[in-house]
Amino acid sequence: MMADREVVLTAQGLKKLEDELELLKTVRRKEIAERIKQAIAFGDISENSEYDEAKNEQAQVEDRINRLETMLRKAIIIDEEDINTDVVSIGATVQVKDLEFDEVVEYMIVGSTEADPYELKISNESPVGKTLLGSKVGDVVEVQIPDGITKYEILKITR
Repeated sequence: MMADREVVLTAQGLKKLEDELELLKTVRRKEIAERIKQAIAFGDISENSEYDEAKNEQAQVEDRINRLETMLRKAIIIDEEDINTDVVSIGATVQVKDLEFDEVVEYMIVGSTEADPYELKISNESPVGKTLLGSKVGDVVEVQIPDGITKYEILKITR
């Protein structure tokens, strides 16, 4: 469970979580409190769907705030200066060549909290991320993916 795990973040990932937490605590809490206040003004709350929706949203926001605070307490920040470019590590950007499709792709290896495949940020716990960790330029690695096995050649490692 997350409560027992450390959360690995880049400085960018840390800022993103801190910004989200600030937004939830300052803006979203006030918006929801206002919606609850307005719903109560309608009278009988026992059959008031606006009140129920606002209370449910309030619970979700408070849950997210608690999760973010826990993540931030357990955060281990990867200092960009400490990233070793001799081997693939968390925080590094790695350029690989997919040998099956003859395509070059660049991934940033991040902790699972800030993984975002659309931004080509892959988790150190994902099959590709886990396999790339510790590899060096020139290495060819085999990754077990749902469709079978694919091979990547490590072309470049940067911060």
